[in-house]
Amino acid sequence: MSTKLKIINPATDVLIAEVETDSKDSIQNRFSRAQTAQKKWAKTPFQERHRAIQKFRDLVIEKKEELAKTLTLEMGKPISQSRNELNGLIPRIDFFLDHAEKVLSDEVVLKDSAQTLEERISHEPLGVIANISAWNYPYFVGSNVFIPALLTGNAVIYKPSEFSTLTGLAITDLLHKAGIPTDVFQTVVGTGNVGSDLLTHPFNGVFFTGSYPTGKKIAEAAAKHLAKVQLELGGKDPVYVCEDIDIANIAAGVADGAFYNTGQSCCSVERIYVHEKIYDKFVEAFLENVKGFTQGDPLDDKTYIGALARRDLHSKALDAQVADALKKGAKLLCGGKPSSRKGHFYEPTVFINVNHTMDLMREETFGPLIGIQKVSSDEEATKLMNDTAYGLTSSIYTKDKTRALKMLEQINSGSVYWNCCDRVSPRLPWSGRGHSGLGSTLSVVGIETFLQPKAWHLRG
Repeated sequence: MSTKLKIINPATDVLIAEVETDSKDSIQNRFSRAQTAQKKWAKTPFQERHRAIQKFRDLVIEKKEELAKTLTLEMGKPISQSRNELNGLIPRIDFFLDHAEKVLSDEVVLKDSAQTLEERISHEPLGVIANISAWNYPYFVGSNVFIPALLTGNAVIYKPSEFSTLTGLAITDLLHKAGIPTDVFQTVVGTGNVGSDLLTHPFNGVFFTGSYPTGKKIAEAAAKHLAKVQLELGGKDPVYVCEDIDIANIAAGVADGAFYNTGQSCCSVERIYVHEKIYDKFVEAFLENVKGFTQGDPLDDKTYIGALARRDLHSKALDAQVADALKKGAKLLCGGKPSSRKGHFYEPTVFINVNHTMDLMREETFGPLIGIQKVSSDEEATKLMNDTAYGLTSSIYTKDKTRALKMLEQINSGSVYWNCCDRVSPRLPWSGRGHSGLGSTLSVVGIETFLQPKAWHLRG
């Protein structure tokens, strides 16, 4: 008996579609087909794999408006930000297209003068990859895995989040139209139980984006098969604003870093520390920016704050952090409750007089809620920025590069920023420390991660 997954628009509570979910039997069938297809795909000439991904790239551009609307309808992301995600996908694909062949090339590490001994390293695909993706940036976080995985000869079984299922199916359709064999890239549909069933199979690699608690369970399941694991998990990403900055410009940039995508980004700014000399003026400028954000229909080009993708579950978590902060003495400057709009919206929320006894400064928020804490020195800021179980990104704003670099060297984060935040580049590895994850995607490191080396000892 088949089960239907109901796709609900979080901005309207209206049913968009019903999609049949996968069963244990269908997952077993998909995995078996992927194992067979991967061997053939690995032997397919690289240029043929390259052409298929290039065609996928072109189809994304051609279908951008349709894809953006689907993402906005099922996830609540403002339409302008959905377009931005698709626009940002193209340079990521281009990076992988430009660098994969070189990473795949054999390396001769020794060849003696007598031509009697050669040592060589070749690079072979891992095999069949489980790509368990996220809803907040399905094109970004998914493509970090499936594009380099496919280019390097792996097969992929892709599980989109239940909150971005239609986007996952659209990705699958375009990949197949581009020439990726249907058994080489397959999509499974369902909630968390489908993901659990998926991981009972002996994948060669498991790549997950999501929360720390779920990531830990996935790592435990993958360990039973000794599968390679890459986990892109959450963050509690801090910003420190020094006293020598241009307050108006930096306040606007940090506010955008905190509230873009309705604060539902792994690298959203989630904690702000401001030097006491400019604290009051910075808070005033920051609040002015936040009050200027338009919350409304995600399909309206003017909307900046959209709906919460995870609906009631997410708003309850935000309510809990708000209640905890108020109980412990924080001052609420704006927001602090669900919006009166129909659908699942939460008012942009700003607290001051916060400290590290409060959950909003310690636990991942993943929504339009931020705390701003006053500090008296760089040393205090550094200590507070490191006072977390997470280690994804950290930012420092100052005119003094030497000062910034000295502090950033002491920060335990996979990515560090000087005078910017909430930024990802295809040329740089994306990795977390502590509860923010394991391994890396993006850059050439994010291509190599889908390969395993073979050592060749060749004696003439």
